[in-house]
Amino acid sequence: MEKFVRIGHPKIKILKIIVFYQYFGTPKGGWSTRVYEMCRRWVAQGAEVTVVTSPYDKSDISAQRFFDTQNFEGIKVKIINLPQSNKHPIWKRIYTFLGFSFFSLWYALVENYDIAIASSGPITIGLPGLVAKWIRRKKLIFEVRDLWPLGAIELGMIRKKGLQKIALFAEKTFYQASDFIITCSDGMTENIQKRFPKLDVRTIPNASDVELFQKKTSFVLPEKYHGKKIIVYTGSLGAMDNCEQMIRGISAFAPRPEVCFVIIGEGAEKPQLMELARTLKIQNIDFLGLIPKVEVIGWLQNAYAALVTFRNLEVFQTSSPNKLFDAFAAGVPLIQNTQGWIKTLFLEVPCGINVPQENPVEFGKAIERMVDSEEERNEMAAHSKMLGETRFNRDQLAEEYFQWMKKLRP
Repeated sequence: MEKFVRIGHPKIKILKIIVFYQYFGTPKGGWSTRVYEMCRRWVAQGAEVTVVTSPYDKSDISAQRFFDTQNFEGIKVKIINLPQSNKHPIWKRIYTFLGFSFFSLWYALVENYDIAIASSGPITIGLPGLVAKWIRRKKLIFEVRDLWPLGAIELGMIRKKGLQKIALFAEKTFYQASDFIITCSDGMTENIQKRFPKLDVRTIPNASDVELFQKKTSFVLPEKYHGKKIIVYTGSLGAMDNCEQMIRGISAFAPRPEVCFVIIGEGAEKPQLMELARTLKIQNIDFLGLIPKVEVIGWLQNAYAALVTFRNLEVFQTSSPNKLFDAFAAGVPLIQNTQGWIKTLFLEVPCGINVPQENPVEFGKAIERMVDSEEERNEMAAHSKMLGETRFNRDQLAEEYFQWMKKLRP
C-alpha cells in the first residue's frame, strides 16, 4: 500500500529514495559527510531514504554481520560488510568495488523506492543504478563526486587500453541511462557536457555545514598551540593530493615561532610526507592522523588559514574537495593550488590565495603573505564565511536537490 503524508490539503505521496554509495559516514568519522547531510535533510522534508553502503576505514560505519541494517537520524542504512581502504592493493580495491556492486543489485531489485541515486566513484556503483532503471523502471540520478574513470586513467591506475575502453564504455552507459546527472563542481559539469552534449547535467557542489562548523564544541585546543597562528590541512594524503608540494612550500616559508602547521588526515603517502618533513628539518609541523570530523571542527575554528593541494593533472582541476567547504563553513581563508573553477572562484571572491602547481617557493610566499598581512587575511576570512553561508550553504543546496527529485516523482 502506498504511504501518504498530509501537509495541508491534498494528501502528498511520500518520496522514497535509495542511494547507492560505498563510503557513507557521519561526523563521528573522519570522512566526507555529503550523503549523510543531504539524506538527513531529505528525511526532515518527509522523504523515506535508504542508503546502501559498506565500511570504510575513514568513516564511522561498521557492521556486525555481512548484511546489516542500521538507522542514522531516520536514514535506513543497509551495510554490505566488504571493508574498503585506499591503503589496500589495487586488486583488492577492485574486488571490493565489484563485490559491493554485485550485492547491491539485491537491494536494487527488492527495496521499495521511487528514485535511485548512484553516487560515484567508483564507477562500478552504476550497476545497481542500471538495475533500478532498466528492470525496476525507476528514475535514476547518477551523482559524480569525482571524474572516474578519467582520474584513474590519468593517475595510471588503469593502464591497459582494453580496461580503459571498458571503463569509459561503462561511464557512458551509466550517464545515458540516467534521468539526469549531478556533479559536484561546474568543472565536472563542463567536462561531461563537452563529451556528452545531449545529457542533462546539473551541479550540486559539495557544501558547507555552517551550523555544524560555527556552533560551540567541547574541543579543547592543546596548550602548545595557544597563541599560535595555526595553519591546517584536513584531508587525504594520497597520490591524487600530491601533498609533497605543500610540505616543500612549508619548508620554503621562513620559520616563525608564532606559526605552526597541523596536518590532519591519512593516506598512502603519509609516511613519505613525514619523512620529507624530517629531512627538510621542519620543526613546527605535526601530523595528527585521521580524527573524527567533530574534532576537525575544533581545529578549523582555531585555524588562521587552511591549505588545499592537488596533483597537477587536468582531471583534478575539476575537484570539489570537502576541505574547501569546511573551511568556508568555519570562515577560514585558504591557500590552494588547483587551476580550474576554484581558482576562478578565488579571483571572483577573494577568500584566499591561488598558487601555481608544483611551485614550493610560491607556496611559501603565499603562507608568508597570509601571516604578515593580517588585515588582508581577515578580509579573506570574511569572504570565506560569506561563501559558506550563502552560495555553498548545505541547507539551500539540499533543498535544491530535493526539489529536482520531486519533479521526477512518478
